[in-house]
Amino acid sequence: MASQLYQQIEQLSRDKGIDPQVVVSAVEDAMSVATRKYYKTHEELQAELDKDTGEINVYALRLVVDEVANPLREISLAEARRIDPKVVPGAELKIKKATEGLGRIAVQTAKQIIFQKVREAERDTVYGEYINRVGEVVNVIVKRAEGSDVIVDLGRAEARLPRREQSRLEVFAPGERVRVVIKAVEKALKGPLVVVSRADPALVQKLFEAEVPEIYDGTVVIKAVAREPGERTKIAVYSRDKDVDCVGACVGMKGMRVQSIIRELRGEKIDIIEYSEDPVQFAANALSPAKISRVAVLDPEGRQLEVVVDDSQLSLAIGKKGQNVRLAAKLLGWKIDIKSEEEKRREVEQQMAALVGESGGGETPLASLTGLDDSVREALANAGVGTVEQLGGMTPEQLQEIPGIGPESVEQIFVAVNRFFGASIEEAVAGVAAPQADGGDASSLAQRNSSEELGEPPLAPAPDDELTRTAQDLEAEEQRGVEEAAPADQGDIDAHMAPRPPLNPEGGGTL
Repeated sequence: MASQLYQQIEQLSRDKGIDPQVVVSAVEDAMSVATRKYYKTHEELQAELDKDTGEINVYALRLVVDEVANPLREISLAEARRIDPKVVPGAELKIKKATEGLGRIAVQTAKQIIFQKVREAERDTVYGEYINRVGEVVNVIVKRAEGSDVIVDLGRAEARLPRREQSRLEVFAPGERVRVVIKAVEKALKGPLVVVSRADPALVQKLFEAEVPEIYDGTVVIKAVAREPGERTKIAVYSRDKDVDCVGACVGMKGMRVQSIIRELRGEKIDIIEYSEDPVQFAANALSPAKISRVAVLDPEGRQLEVVVDDSQLSLAIGKKGQNVRLAAKLLGWKIDIKSEEEKRREVEQQMAALVGESGGGETPLASLTGLDDSVREALANAGVGTVEQLGGMTPEQLQEIPGIGPESVEQIFVAVNRFFGASIEEAVAGVAAPQADGGDASSLAQRNSSEELGEPPLAPAPDDELTRTAQDLEAEEQRGVEEAAPADQGDIDAHMAPRPPLNPEGGGTL
């Protein structure tokens, strides 16, 4: 039968959740230290607990040798055989030490060592148990508040709920039962520190796995979760079975499934989004309840999107204090730039104006103007004239006021500027006329083909400017008019008056 001491050791082991042998080893080590301190010796001591009697014996260990070199660790063969006649050289001999006279200080030392060993064993046990449960949702009981942190009871140990891991709108009372997720387990001087959280997105994911059977069995998969604790959560789900509605499965009949999760989170709003591999479609879903006009990928490598919404949907897409777009960006992992239709229109207008300015409205440096002497260029530069456009806007009187510019220089400038702008206009006109030279005007060509089909003469080209015609041209036109007015011969009249062939009775055309 086990002694009373060993029974108490077993009870303590059950209460602390540790192995009884750990407590026994702690007691034996404590007795060894107390004995060494009592005898003030450096001998190697070993204590042994007898489970049946409850006695703790302490022994000094000696190595049996022929010649002793270290008296604290070795013993001669002759002396060893006086204690044990059967001992042989090389054996280890145990010499019992008296422990009846241990003083109060030695006993107090042993007590401290036992408590220390038990606490260390308890820490290792708690750490080993909870380090493998990180990410698990557990039910805890609120015990007390320490400043802004809350201490909760896990059952086997206490855990800390820091302020940063609490929802902003939640207040806890002692004795209240809440669900938390184990976020981290750390080793500290006072014992293992278990950190739990009510703000981690994993809490929402685990709650959905517990409430939705389709998620638990893998039919519906949670792809991403973005959360602002106490305010709003967006969760993206995907169905592996085309016959299962992933969003409907998470909402439940009449919203029963999602409502139970909302109650657990103290009224936090939850948006359930259908996941898509296409970032454009995923972005449109993630920004719900706003209606998106269009989404464009600005930078695939930088993961940047541009979203355009109607003016009336802009505030809804951004959300309160930017919450909706911020959560959508976290959910996608992309940067999102939201613009209204009016902002996008103004941006396009500015870009078009910039393009027009670059193509035709820019300033040409004076150095590109050919046909000017160096002295004229130098005089113009000294007067602050640096562009061709600025030079073209000056009158001859203004040019002659510049030192070094005379009438001959003005004439030279006039010719060079006209040549420059004439060449620019010819290039522009050639660029516009090039398509017409290849295929002609489509409307004119259609009108000409229509006239030919009806048997009418083609339209005459537009006449030249009437101011440039001479008297001989007018006289020639009058003569052509008289000839055209003469009666046609009888053959032409008969051909014109001949009856037309009958129409095809089945619908159009001649037989």
